[in-house]
Amino acid sequence: MQILDAGGSMTHKDLVQKSHLAPRTVRYALKKLKERGLIIEKFNFRDARQIIYQNRAAYEAKIQPACV
Repeated sequence: MQILDAGGSMTHKDLVQKSHLAPRTVRYALKKLKERGLIIEKFNFRDARQIIYQNRAAYEAKIQPACV
């Protein structure tokens, strides 16, 4: 989760490279984070075979309009 906080949106491959964890471990962690509603999955327009993962709090902060 900290890697997504610092790095923004990332694919599974990016997360494996940054975390130095096994792909299976990262996949399991993403599954658990998604079940808890902590991350969201987005469509990757550059490569439709890969999903982009993003921290839900950062995504929601980005789409909500600023209060004046």
